[in-house]
Amino acid sequence: MTYKALIAAAAFGMAGAAPASAQVVVDMTQITCGEFLKATPDQQATVAAWMSGYFSASRNIDMVDLRYVERNAKVVGGYCEKHQSERLLSAVEKNAK
Repeated sequence: MTYKALIAAAAFGMAGAAPASAQVVVDMTQITCGEFLKATPDQQATVAAWMSGYFSASRNIDMVDLRYVERNAKVVGGYCEKHQSERLLSAVEKNAK
């Protein structure tokens, strides 16, 4: 998975069914690894970017090292393949640097 592939998924889930002008809200705590893996590459990229920003902010890190974003995407993706029913946030907490 690439950084771009993980940035586009914040709108996955209901985005495909929503009208173009509708506002879409996604509860990031409810996304499972399996749902994440079934998302399009663009949707996965959106989710990955959001997760990276979320966890960087929670650790008071104000810089983004794209090497870690890409590394985390690969590691979390591999973890999710083996734990598809687990919540994505939990998988990121366990595996991201």
